[in-house]
Amino acid sequence: MEVIKARATLLTNQEVLSLLKEVGDAEKRKSKANRLQKLSTIVYETTRYLEQTPAATQDADCIKSFLEAVKKYNLTRAESLMMVNLRPTTPVEVQLIVEECEERLTEDQVDELAQLVIKHLPPAPGTDTQQTSITAPSSSLKPE
Repeated sequence: MEVIKARATLLTNQEVLSLLKEVGDAEKRKSKANRLQKLSTIVYETTRYLEQTPAATQDADCIKSFLEAVKKYNLTRAESLMMVNLRPTTPVEVQLIVEECEERLTEDQVDELAQLVIKHLPPAPGTDTQQTSITAPSSSLKPE
């Protein structure tokens, strides 16, 4: 096999998940003799992983609305893609994704980006939709 055009485009995890579901459905329709066992395993394992990420609850419309909303921040394509795939909900997570964040964005803009993620991109299945704050364990607060 030869790669003709490397990196023709970047895909979100949601797009990969949709494609893998189509491939999996096509493989299921084939007779057992015609199935590619290794392909079926890869499709199954990757799909299983992606169904535990925000990609499982995202759709093309929410991704498109998010990308429109963040255009004014001049993020690179890779940064936008990581924002969709990782769904950062705190300023620290946003700062880890955006290169040279301190020079490119103000603190308010970083907060706005985190809020846009929460507004436009649904959380991964089974995660708490409420933001949690970091608190000390209750055992450390007991008087001695």
